[in-house]
Amino acid sequence: MNRKLLEILVCPLCKGKLRYDRDAGELICKADRLAYPIRDDIPMMLEDEARKLSLEEYDALS
Repeated sequence: MNRKLLEILVCPLCKGKLRYDRDAGELICKADRLAYPIRDDIPMMLEDEARKLSLEEYDALS
C-alpha cells in the first residue's frame, strides 16, 4: 500500500483514522469495528465490502 494514500484515507462511515494490517491485507476502523479489504493494492472502501471484527480481533487491537 502506498504510504501517502494510507495517510489520507479515513473510514467512510465515521471519518476516523484507519489502521493498516499488512498480514490480513485490510484497513481497520477500530471505532466501527470494521475491516475493509485491499484487493490488488486497491482499498475497497464500501460498507458492503467490509467485514465486522470479532470481539477477539477488536480486543487484540491496541
